[in-house]
Amino acid sequence: MKTAAASTDQPLKSLDDWEDFVEGQLYPEPGKKQKEDYRNYDNPARDTVREFYRLNHRYQTYDFVRQKEQEYLPLRKREMTIFEAVEFLNTLVDDSDPDIDLDQLQHLLQTSEAIRQDGHEDWFVLTGFMHDLGKVLCLFGEPQWAVVGDTFPVGCRHSGKVVYPEFFADNPDAGDPRYNTELGVYQRGCGLRNVHMSWGHDEYLYHITKDYLPESALYMIRYHSFYAWHRENEYGQLLDDHDREMLFWVRKFNPYDLYSKVPKKPDWKELKPYYTDLFNKFLPAKLAF
Repeated sequence: MKTAAASTDQPLKSLDDWEDFVEGQLYPEPGKKQKEDYRNYDNPARDTVREFYRLNHRYQTYDFVRQKEQEYLPLRKREMTIFEAVEFLNTLVDDSDPDIDLDQLQHLLQTSEAIRQDGHEDWFVLTGFMHDLGKVLCLFGEPQWAVVGDTFPVGCRHSGKVVYPEFFADNPDAGDPRYNTELGVYQRGCGLRNVHMSWGHDEYLYHITKDYLPESALYMIRYHSFYAWHRENEYGQLLDDHDREMLFWVRKFNPYDLYSKVPKKPDWKELKPYYTDLFNKFLPAKLAF
């Protein structure tokens, strides 16, 4: 039986609620809505998302992120094959979820199959399949606001282009002179690799995969939720030339993540041999989580 994620704060019914909101409301498919409709947050149906961000922006502090890095980045929670990780992740989906009846495996497959159908490199296909596996954080007891959502740098002033910026008023760092300036704890042009991002599945999965995938893939994984950068062109003071070069790949990945859902489910039984070979090409038998 599929189970809900352990959490003390559940502003969303499931992680699929987040995916549906991002795809259909926060960042709609280009051409489907007018530009002025892209960030209209007045619809009462989004109350759960507002609550999600209230918690996210309140508690994602510099100290919180450093604590989570120390807790998780030694990667000692457990070892899993990628098949076991997907099965583990699928327990996050509630059978009664009123979405389009896609579990996490189906979202990953639809993303990766859309990339494959467009003829991209095999590492790009693998990135599409793996990009959300860091959401297993929920099953280690993390609340949703510390797993999904738009990411942003901590340790410096929050951008007004991050979704629901008004909620940062309750973040202790907003009143701390160490963290509330343009650069905060960083040096101008230090590069994103030296910046601590709000904690979530992107940063976690980057560290799980950083020894196995090309750098372009790692940028896609690490920054695909950093919309203030790749969609809003914010935080330029922290970027170096390499970040600006890699931005191409993050933007190339984004449409496949948001707009690859289709009603027909991919046939996992038919596709599994292809993905087994793909996993074996790039990954060890087990990954450390």
